[in-house]
Amino acid sequence: MKKILIVEDHAEIRRLIRMTLELEDVEIFEAESGARGLALAAQELPDVILLDVMMPGAVDGIDVCRRIKGDARLTHTKVVMLSARGTAADIQRGTEAGADGYLVKPFSPLELMHVVARLAFAEA
Repeated sequence: MKKILIVEDHAEIRRLIRMTLELEDVEIFEAESGARGLALAAQELPDVILLDVMMPGAVDGIDVCRRIKGDARLTHTKVVMLSARGTAADIQRGTEAGADGYLVKPFSPLELMHVVARLAFAEA
């Protein structure tokens, strides 16, 4: 079973993402902050992380992505950035941090499922 970690500070958005992904055969974990997301990623070694870019606290999504991509235990983990910011410069920042995908909020459930399926099940 594939593991997906949702790192998003807004509980309602986490809930909507969870409801969308529960249609698939996946195990879902949730974190409300970048720091908690890093801890859960190290503990659960997820296949895909859905990562909000703008989060309160010292660790934002860009920082989390860089740390995930620099962690040898997480080399298989794909990261999809989720952000209300969708300019070319914003997407470039995500790409430079190592993101494997970038979805601009609001995104459709179908778009989310397509990206997760492509990243999580491509090599299955």
